[in-house]
Amino acid sequence: MAHSSGGKGCEDNRRMSVLTSEAVVLRTWPVHEADLIVSFFTRDYGRVRGVAKSALKSRKRFGGALEPMTQARAWFAERPRQELVRLDQLEILRSPLSAPVDAVRLAVLSFYAELLDEALPERDPQETVFRLLGSVLDQTTVEQPWMPLTYFQLWMTRLMGLLPDVAHCTVCREPLTAGQISFNTLGDGLFCAVHRNGNSSALSVDSWLLAQRMLRAPASAFAAEAWPRRRAQDLRRFTLQALERHLERKLRSAEALARLGA
Repeated sequence: MAHSSGGKGCEDNRRMSVLTSEAVVLRTWPVHEADLIVSFFTRDYGRVRGVAKSALKSRKRFGGALEPMTQARAWFAERPRQELVRLDQLEILRSPLSAPVDAVRLAVLSFYAELLDEALPERDPQETVFRLLGSVLDQTTVEQPWMPLTYFQLWMTRLMGLLPDVAHCTVCREPLTAGQISFNTLGDGLFCAVHRNGNSSALSVDSWLLAQRMLRAPASAFAAEAWPRRRAQDLRRFTLQALERHLERKLRSAEALARLGA
């Protein structure tokens, strides 16, 4: 019996696929005494969840690589008949802690992580989303947190198929006119003055024009612009409502950002 069991274990080891990919750590959860479950977003395999054995006891294999939004090269093994992979190693490419950190930047990074972990299907490569995340991480600094946050929310809304035509009224399809555009909490879309309802909020001219520009240019194109906290606040509220309607839940990181004035 022991010989048979060992043979089966060896067979499982031979069938185990060892994979590697560029990845970004999203979130971690403790399990058992010293292990961590890690959710990480890979360029080649999409969002993956795996077990990092003894990660809480020994820092040797992972070091500081398990911090959310750490960009790393990941090595992991798919185990037969098991949903979780075995996460063997993370080699840091870029740490979020290598740049100055404050409460706002941490909250923005947490928002990226939570939205991706909640919105992305497992094991579904999302190259465009991966490139989007890389571009906003490059721009998310203590001095400039609000622009990349706005860009990320807008583009995630679009890539998830939740962004309406920003140039026309959702109801009548007539071209929208600057200064008369609204959105509401009950449904997706932008509305003209005729189809505005009692639950509507105005979308400012600056935010409307900005959304159209952002959909045509990379995040780096906006890096030099002045971006106080209040700029595009209504655009962030509009896209957040669409994202949370789709997820059917409130994002805790969005509530933290709201307390910080986002």
